[in-house]
Amino acid sequence: MTAMARCPNCKKKVSRDNPYLPFCSKRCRLLDLGRWLGGEYHVAGEKVAQEQEETAEQERDGDEDRQE
Repeated sequence: MTAMARCPNCKKKVSRDNPYLPFCSKRCRLLDLGRWLGGEYHVAGEKVAQEQEETAEQERDGDEDRQE
């Protein structure tokens, strides 16, 4: 017996061989992507100030001595 997954958007049953898994269709997959891009979903955590982001980016690029 194979367990069926459920689409996180519409709750329809989804077979394990569906190419859009865990979604039932391309439409549900794109709706979910739109929610992420629209800011409805987010990863929990503290917000990072813009200056801290720029400093971290400079360190990744190896430009620590570049100052504005």
